[in-house]
Amino acid sequence: MLKNIFLVSGLVLCSIVSGQETKKENESIKTKMDVFASKTGSITKFIDTKLPYLKVSFGSAETRIRKISNGAASAYFYQISKEGKYSTTTASIEYMDLIEVLKALKALQNEVNNDILANPDYLENKFITVDGFQVGYYIDKGTVHWYVRLEKYGSDVTLFIDKYETIETAFSEAKNKIDSLKGTK
Repeated sequence: MLKNIFLVSGLVLCSIVSGQETKKENESIKTKMDVFASKTGSITKFIDTKLPYLKVSFGSAETRIRKISNGAASAYFYQISKEGKYSTTTASIEYMDLIEVLKALKALQNEVNNDILANPDYLENKFITVDGFQVGYYIDKGTVHWYVRLEKYGSDVTLFIDKYETIETAFSEAKNKIDSLKGTK
């Protein structure tokens, strides 16, 4: 009987410690937008500016610029939303990350022809932001497939895009729109 009590007590203690560790892991995964928009003790304002839909292989995705003002500070995010069967997935790419994505896109474009010439059975080349947004391509049997992955985790979060130019144009237009909203060039 005493063994059973110790066994049950041990199991309860392990599950409590494990549950706390899981909670800490989940709490530490916050995007730049989450951090900026969740400041307490001040008024937070969201202003959206719609952009043209992003043409993807199987439909389209909604895009917009979201300005978040929190007190005297403001931040701009390029958002891409994909409506799924059960929910909508949205990537929020902070302005400085957007600039890095544009640089990465040019670097990827410079590599794609050499990757095709290597004639791999399969090759994937991508760039990932700290928030988990991905842009890249994969080559399968000599054919290039460009994609963006909206979130680090989950299913049905990838948009397949036929041409590099579609991605580059959408991201450049987003950067230009943020620059005009900020009053900078």
